Amino acid sequence: MNTSFEDVGIEIKLKDAQDFLKIRETLTRIGIASRKDKKLFQSCHILHKQGRYRILHFKELFALDGKPTNFSDDDVSRRNAIVNLLYEWELVDILDEPTFNTLPQASIGQIKILSFKEKPEWELVAKYNIGRKR
Repeated sequence: MNTSFEDVGIEIKLKDAQDFLKIRETLTRIGIASRKDKKLFQSCHILHKQGRYRILHFKELFALDGKPTNFSDDDVSRRNAIVNLLYEWELVDILDEPTFNTLPQASIGQIKILSFKEKPEWELVAKYNIGRKR
């Protein structure tokens, strides 16, 4: 099955062209935590292609690469909640906001958000690295 850029994630618009790096860094601090090990597993990434931007769950990136993935309803609702946080923090606009508002969202309690100053105390783990070959 071929998955394309248009088939995945939530399309967003940056508030300012300079915000891409800010959003990318912010997403490294949002995910699923292993409090015992002080590890945070990044849930979502920002992808830029042909002047358009999308927020994707890392499992959607595997699908784009044609790799097998078990992208679940829980993953979708977590991704949606994270996109909504970026919107509430006024980092992004959601292009199809009326449709987005009908999508399921996880409770914030299911997501760990590290403040910038907490970052050195945690190991940040990305399960997908954009643009890097392993």
